[in-house]
Amino acid sequence: MSTPGPHPGPPGEQGLRLTPFRGLRYVAERVGSLAAVTSPPYDVVVRPDGQRHLETADPYNVVRLILPDAETPQARHGKAARTLAAWREQGVLAADPDPALYVYEQRDGDHLQRGVIGALRLSPPEDGVVLPHEDVMPGPVADRAALMRATRANLEPLLLAYRDGDATAALVDRTADTREPLLGTTTEDGVRHRLWALTDPAEIAAVGADLAGRQALIADGHHRWATYRRLQAAHPPGTPWDFGLVLLVDTARHPLRVRAIHRVVQHLPPARALEAARPFFRVRALPGRTLDAALGELAGAAEQGNAFVLAGGNGFHLLDRPDPGALDRHVPADRPPQWQRLDATVLHHLLLDHVWQVPDSPDLPDEIRYIHTADAAVEQAVRHGGTAVLMHPVREPVVRELAQQGVMMPRKSTSFGPKPAGGLVMRSLDLG
Repeated sequence: MSTPGPHPGPPGEQGLRLTPFRGLRYVAERVGSLAAVTSPPYDVVVRPDGQRHLETADPYNVVRLILPDAETPQARHGKAARTLAAWREQGVLAADPDPALYVYEQRDGDHLQRGVIGALRLSPPEDGVVLPHEDVMPGPVADRAALMRATRANLEPLLLAYRDGDATAALVDRTADTREPLLGTTTEDGVRHRLWALTDPAEIAAVGADLAGRQALIADGHHRWATYRRLQAAHPPGTPWDFGLVLLVDTARHPLRVRAIHRVVQHLPPARALEAARPFFRVRALPGRTLDAALGELAGAAEQGNAFVLAGGNGFHLLDRPDPGALDRHVPADRPPQWQRLDATVLHHLLLDHVWQVPDSPDLPDEIRYIHTADAAVEQAVRHGGTAVLMHPVREPVVRELAQQGVMMPRKSTSFGPKPAGGLVMRSLDLG
């Protein structure tokens, strides 16, 4: 966990600098369907089952680029680079003729999210332009960096949240409401995606002027942002590595959903997990509960304080009312109270580190899995005889306030969304 420090304050005059680029996109006539070639972000794909499902959905699914399958890291990254080059040569992927910013819309039932995709000028943390809120692990950063070097591409946009950019948000909405999109598709999760290109210099300039002086919160993509920064540092100034692919969403206009990221402690049987937790939490069995009902119990308990649902082969159990003395002894006191009260803080410092003695360590990458949906977490726990720890989401204002103080939350504390679908638009560094 990084040491907190005061945030430098509002960003300087440059703020967010979003620039157009020539998007690399699938040629619809060359693939089965646009929906079939998309993928969730690389760290959301549940491997190996989800990866296989995507690979078999279409031979050109983008998962073959973002999660290439080979024996060694070097072989995987080389395979992705060769695949990308082959698809471009075969006309499966083609670059748009003109640099553009891309308006992107996702509609999931009654939830509408709109934003703008572009190449964002990278900035150092001390500038206060892009605010992370979670720590990263060196392994995923090194892996993503090697993949980006090999492919010379940003294959997936990060999701960044900013607020009150009236001119940009108005342009985004006006474009989506009045113009014909470049593409529209509905992915198998029922989300409708549409994309438009903004090429008018006056509109691009208006976006630039509106975003100047603003700051953004990293909603999804901390490891990829750290990767962008690492690769920028490894190249001289003035190259395409000074920019990274992002989706910016004005959450004053289009609020993001905030969901929890669940844990699966793979080698911890549920009975052992419960027995060890009893001296530190109130433990209640939830017999006969469905997953939705168990999550409802969790939501009610979370209103009163820290709470978790443990799930696996023995059903659902609710843990709440942690012992205050144990929290005082095991949760670091050198962070703000909001950080100390986070469920992820209590989980990692009390349950994982002390009670279960399964630390979240890069030296033990197979001990804890991070799963974005509760049903997949329970299924994984049952399959491996482990324990799923189901979490309740953190509210966005808490995340933003801690980020503005320069305080990092435990990694994988939040899941903002809807996340941009991979494969709709990519950025090749060879195109500038």
